[in-house]
Amino acid sequence: MVRVHIEFSGGLELLFGNQKEHDVDVPVQDGQQELTAGQLIAWARDNMLRERPELFVKGSSVRPGILVLINEADWELSGATESLIGDGDHVVFISTLHGG
Repeated sequence: MVRVHIEFSGGLELLFGNQKEHDVDVPVQDGQQELTAGQLIAWARDNMLRERPELFVKGSSVRPGILVLINEADWELSGATESLIGDGDHVVFISTLHGG
């Protein structure tokens, strides 16, 4: 298990029970001590998401318009869905899409 602090904002919290912050234990594959951001997204979709998955995921990643930060750094700098997440890491999902 990897203990991760997840935060949803920019309206995404509405899809996750209207709760912004979550401390979760995410299972990892046998023999691993870290998980990928893609695995975390799939786990959050399957275990935390309450409604409208199409507003959070597209394929095996988040949908365009969602900024992902891992320990305050843009996940694009560390491999996007292949970024490694370890025990105690902080992952933030921010929707940049706004209605008008």
